[in-house]
Amino acid sequence: MKIAQNTLFEALQTVSEQHARHTPLYAVLETCCYDSLKTSDFRSKEEIQVPFGPFGTLCMPYHKMGAIDSIDLFGLDELILFSFYHANRNRYRQVVDIGANLGLHSILMAKCGFNVTSYEPDDIHFDLFKARIALNDVSGKVTPVKAAVSDENGESEFIRVEGNTTGSHLAGAKSDPYGDLTRYVVKVLAAEDVFKNVDFAKIDAEGHEVVILKAVPKEYWQNLDVVVEVGTAENAKEIYDYFTALDVGLFSQKTGWQKAATLEDIPVSYKEGSLFISSNSKMPWSE
Repeated sequence: MKIAQNTLFEALQTVSEQHARHTPLYAVLETCCYDSLKTSDFRSKEEIQVPFGPFGTLCMPYHKMGAIDSIDLFGLDELILFSFYHANRNRYRQVVDIGANLGLHSILMAKCGFNVTSYEPDDIHFDLFKARIALNDVSGKVTPVKAAVSDENGESEFIRVEGNTTGSHLAGAKSDPYGDLTRYVVKVLAAEDVFKNVDFAKIDAEGHEVVILKAVPKEYWQNLDVVVEVGTAENAKEIYDYFTALDVGLFSQKTGWQKAATLEDIPVSYKEGSLFISSNSKMPWSE
């Protein structure tokens, strides 16, 4: 991907205030990245090592996931998060990836030197993820766990959305799942155990993020940073109220990663970007 070879990730670290989707720079970068991906080797099903900027090479064979595919995992919002991982390669050490999918975030975090424990309950995604760990030579840095994360240990029904498997979720996390659905029971691990001694987490839990975040013991937030995708307006309000009461900061991509001053600053869906949660005074975009 040529754009990645030309220091895209380093450049993104210097313009964090322009990461909001409504900015002109975002629109330009989104078009450039998409055009580059259209002709990249990530569209091949072959096991090709593709140059990927400061991360070295990356092998992510093409895979169809219903209405979307593995190319969609390289959207600009994801590239922004990848640049954040790189900017903090000397800051974080023990990290978790909740909702690992095919493992792209986990692999890139491992390439930054993090020790990554990754949670993915989907049968098919988990097997593809394990294969990609080996393809990218990060087996010593990534521990894959076939489980979901919630507020307590046990089992839960999992709903696989066959028309878009990135939207699969624990039963009850979404009010109206659509299309062809496959249901089966998965292992669930308690957030209190998952987040112990962790200093950074990426959470993409398809509507279950509030349950996970509120199950993290309050004292953990003294040394824990999290980036999360917020699924609904209702979840946004619950997150805002909860962390405001805890005096833990919320930093929104929607506002160029500024600290949220009101509920309106919180993203209400993936279309408004991610949310960074931290007890620090700002989101760290430099070493």
